[in-house]
Amino acid sequence: MPLHKDDPRSVGGYRLTDRLGSGGMGMVYLGRSRSGREVAVKVVHAEYAEDPVFRARFRQEVEAARRVSGAFTAAVVDADPEAGSPWMATQYVPGQSLAARIRDRGPLRLAELRPLALGLAEALRDIHRAGVVHRDLKPANVLMADDGPRVIDFGISRAAESHHALTETGQVIGTPPFMSPEQFTDARTVGPASDVFSLGALLVYCVTGRGPFDADSPYLAGYRVVHSPPVLDGVTGTVRAVLERCLAKEPAERPGPDELARAFAEALPEPPPGEAETMTLRLPSARPGAAPSLAGVATAGGRRPRWRAARTLLAVSGVLAAALTGCLLLGSRGGEGTPARVDSTASSRWAALPAGWKPWQTTAAADAEKGVRKAPGYEGDRAPACVPDDGALYCAGTALLPERIDATTGHTLWRSGIAPAGVPADRCITTLLGVYEGVVLVELTVTDDGGQGQAQSVLALDGASGARLWSHPVRTDSLGSAYAAGVTLTQEGDGGTVTVRSARDGTVRRRIPVPSGYDCLLLAAEDRPYVECLAQAEGSHATRFLVVDPTDGSARALTSPAQPRSFVGVRDGQLVFVEADDRPVANSPDLIYTRIVRVDPRTGERALTPLPERYRGGVPALAHGTLYFATSSGLVTAVSPTTGARLWQRHTTLETPGQVSADRSGRTVYLAGGSGRVAALDAARGTLLWESSARAEVLNSGLLPTVWFNQGALVLAASDGTLFTLDPAHPDRRPVLE
Repeated sequence: MPLHKDDPRSVGGYRLTDRLGSGGMGMVYLGRSRSGREVAVKVVHAEYAEDPVFRARFRQEVEAARRVSGAFTAAVVDADPEAGSPWMATQYVPGQSLAARIRDRGPLRLAELRPLALGLAEALRDIHRAGVVHRDLKPANVLMADDGPRVIDFGISRAAESHHALTETGQVIGTPPFMSPEQFTDARTVGPASDVFSLGALLVYCVTGRGPFDADSPYLAGYRVVHSPPVLDGVTGTVRAVLERCLAKEPAERPGPDELARAFAEALPEPPPGEAETMTLRLPSARPGAAPSLAGVATAGGRRPRWRAARTLLAVSGVLAAALTGCLLLGSRGGEGTPARVDSTASSRWAALPAGWKPWQTTAAADAEKGVRKAPGYEGDRAPACVPDDGALYCAGTALLPERIDATTGHTLWRSGIAPAGVPADRCITTLLGVYEGVVLVELTVTDDGGQGQAQSVLALDGASGARLWSHPVRTDSLGSAYAAGVTLTQEGDGGTVTVRSARDGTVRRRIPVPSGYDCLLLAAEDRPYVECLAQAEGSHATRFLVVDPTDGSARALTSPAQPRSFVGVRDGQLVFVEADDRPVANSPDLIYTRIVRVDPRTGERALTPLPERYRGGVPALAHGTLYFATSSGLVTAVSPTTGARLWQRHTTLETPGQVSADRSGRTVYLAGGSGRVAALDAARGTLLWESSARAEVLNSGLLPTVWFNQGALVLAASDGTLFTLDPAHPDRRPVLE
């Protein structure tokens, strides 16, 4: 970031050239010495420089950082803690923070985890040998250099033998999801084992994208650190056992850095030559999810829509928490900490299961009985997107050819060989648009070796056999296709129109003109088609929202009814939009929602409802007349779409859940995390009915999970391509593996 006009141009003889970031106590600049050496210069904020406590804390940071030296820490080059504006210059480490790395690209693969875990264990060894306890080891305080991680920011560290904490009475300094239990209960007892606990929490976050004690507030996170077992869903194998030891509540039960390094070396064997590089550089290519339809809202390669709802994985908040008491924390949950017992006698809640159903589990790569038997190119590193229909589950995805799975037994009945001749399947991205009277509608994008879209088309497949019925090319630079109410919506030719075709035979019903200077998203909600066109002009928020009549393809246009990309569905004949604050939420993929807009599609008349609270979450879901928001930390809020009032709010322990789904009766709502864990809640009161165990072996990035329904059974896809079903009345039944 460039320097601001009020920033100093030099400090302590170092010429400042750029801003690197800011911390709790000061600003960090990129500086250059007279010899040309680049350094990171931290300068205490002016308002804190006169505060004797903050000045003492900065002096302590300088002393601690000077005592520590090692390959995986940033060495102090120069400092003056007594200057009018105290400053410290350290070795400049080019590279983003671990928090930013995971925020941008998702959890680490095992090949990336080994050098990080071993490097941080060695860093802790050097820090502790210097007689220092870091006390704030978290992803934001780890820089990812080319030659290994660097631990930075000793702002709240102290000498291991010191029992004096520079905090005010009743305060605890740190970042709750990564703090040790003793940091909350008795800061005077904090020793080197506290950093080992923090390292364990940090590495769980690296593997799963979620800390083992994450919660919606720092108070609840602190309570979980002290009293609850760690959530390790998605962490498997021997590395799980090592991390469990790191996260022991008693400091004496945790391994030291040397023992930890040996354990990591055994649990994380070095990959074969070349594999680590391949795994590290492989970027996510899954098409982001969108509301209200998951189908066809992003292009493969090249052009990507300005889609504020494309979300990846959780980044943990860096809040300074007050000292916590168990009484306060229990009160903040309203008594919902223990899930309610599943009421197996309430037959009105749980719908009947399909005849012959069993709790199966399979993968999207399972052998098919017909068509393409194997799943060429699909490696299980992306969650497939599926559409349930009449006892079948149709799935597709990145490097995954369309397939039909028997939703009752889990058998893969067919996989369609729609890849063009000579094109390998791993260069195909397939998207399930929908199913109409046994016709499966699919969008196929063929990419080049670099992932750029080369060709795109919409195809119709026979649901019984997977055979191709018809196909039409669409524009490669379009923002995707959609299906609803027996018609497909596509952009073809020169892109000047939206083509409405019959899903049955592909015949054109109408071509709707697209306004000049707009990009159009093709949407489907509650089996009705819509088109939202967004002005291309920089800074413009103008939109044209088209309500399409599927019977003849005619469209009614509404001019800028609400904020772009805020449509969530229909209630009582009115279009419902939920607007959000454009400002990003720090350290979170969530949005903050501010207003509900209801629009009469016939007259364009609008009803505006400012939200009485600022609800956070990903893409809201509108189901059975209720709006549902789910945050990346698993907090679910039910809201009235007419008044904006909160109906209920409930915490779950899910990691970065997808949208809420409601069963046909509207009595129960479900949501799931990428590991395949599912939470069931009572729709009327928000009571947590149950949470299931994880199914994924490894958490990967991709589409956020959705709960689908096969009559009374639930069907889900985990982030590693695992597909499975659950009986909601008995979610603990063991699956039959296919």
